[in-house]
Amino acid sequence: MSLTIDKLSVGYGAVDVLHDVDLEVPSGSIVALVGRNGAGKSTLMRTVAGLMKPRSGEVTLEGRRLTARRPAAVVRSGVVLVPEGRQIFAKLTVEENLRMGCFVSVRGPAAEARRAEMYELFPILGERRHHPGGSLSGGQQQMLAIARALLANPRLLLMDEPFLGLAPGVIVEVRNVIADIRERGTSVLLVEQSVQAALATADSAYLLSSGRIVASGRADQMLNDASLRKTMLGTST
Repeated sequence: MSLTIDKLSVGYGAVDVLHDVDLEVPSGSIVALVGRNGAGKSTLMRTVAGLMKPRSGEVTLEGRRLTARRPAAVVRSGVVLVPEGRQIFAKLTVEENLRMGCFVSVRGPAAEARRAEMYELFPILGERRHHPGGSLSGGQQQMLAIARALLANPRLLLMDEPFLGLAPGVIVEVRNVIADIRERGTSVLLVEQSVQAALATADSAYLLSSGRIVASGRADQMLNDASLRKTMLGTST
């Protein structure tokens, strides 16, 4: 399911955060939006999810306008956000967290079947289904947040800082999960400060700086471009 962002400008009060951003997520692809803290990455994600209204520009999904829709309508259209910081229910069990996800998307026997699919995709969640969410490791909490979002059967998954605070080995696990999600037919747009992990995961990428897209291209080529590495990482090595 392809997403197109055209000349998107967003701000808070009198402060402009995004300026004429153009971005595309082709159907069946993983696209990374990278940039330093404060570049406007999360603002873009919140706007696509319907949580913020743009000053100008359009967000469309397969040609259908999302820009003026409420968050619930955006979810119904097939676009689901995995927010930064995971935001699971720490005192509820894994099973209860997933039931909460089903409550807003699917109910009855279908909900049970969807939860079973999540336990198949994330075996560790099945093993810990009766444990409180807050007792899980950071990587396991991220997997729970992803599983909860997948219960809505999204066609496009928005992932805000999915590698934040995770150990290198756990990042590899989450990267593998994202690749599996794409293989199941869901497109992915992820935003990240962890440039190397993001570009190693994505097919293509955009570099956001001070609210503007300053570079875009194939993810592997961007990672191997010395001048871009200097811009993205502050180093040429």
